[in-house]
Amino acid sequence: MGLSDDQRQNIETVLRNSLRYKFQNYNPEPACMPFHTRLLGSDKLALYSFIQSLNTNFGTSIFEPVAISLASRCFASASSQQTAGYNISTEAQQIIQNIMDNLTTAESFPNKLEEIAAIRSVCQLGEMKHIKPTKVDIKLIAHDDTVYLIDLKTAKPNAGAFKEFKRTLLEWVAVVLAENPDATINTMIAIPYNPYEPEPYRRWTMRGMIDLGNELKVAAEFWNFIGGDDIYNDLLDCFERVGIELRPEIDEYFSRFNTRQ
Repeated sequence: MGLSDDQRQNIETVLRNSLRYKFQNYNPEPACMPFHTRLLGSDKLALYSFIQSLNTNFGTSIFEPVAISLASRCFASASSQQTAGYNISTEAQQIIQNIMDNLTTAESFPNKLEEIAAIRSVCQLGEMKHIKPTKVDIKLIAHDDTVYLIDLKTAKPNAGAFKEFKRTLLEWVAVVLAENPDATINTMIAIPYNPYEPEPYRRWTMRGMIDLGNELKVAAEFWNFIGGDDIYNDLLDCFERVGIELRPEIDEYFSRFNTRQ
């Protein structure tokens, strides 16, 4: 079915507003790079700096609101930057530590369904401790009340960081179940695009720590999941249309930095 007209308009509005806000509020950090400047030009360096800055908040300023717009059609509830919960049982903490230890030493392989079952069995046992888990980038509640908590990551996360990612996903499960032991919960990592395309995403970097079938969605797999249809290419078209529409504004902005005129 693809994107509806309303979704296209909403997504393109998010993109326009985000870029224009960035242009109005972005000031390149002062840096003297005389060799680079003479070789490439100040405008090219300004563009590079702008892209680097944009990349740091692309998730919160663009990907998250776009995801919420898409998910609102397919899920009962969709929100961003949410808190999973505040309390975790000491028994659940111990189970999580055991899971992490076994994965780290390769004594077991990741199996999200078994891990959730193990945490559920002790989710309200022992002392309840108050914690501040990592914020949930995207929280979805399906029409059957299944809860999806999604951690949105950059396209090439450091392989060594997946240990902390895994712990975060398990802690989210534990704090949700501490409040509602019967909740149907899944937590996952989402990577908005595949930098290796047309080659498959290099999932081997996280094999052994992440349950690839249940804890990871990349590019079209992620966007089609939250959008409910084969909407990935439609989404790319939205970005292209806005880029073409705003090209004069983009060129005018960076022409200010051209010292060769």
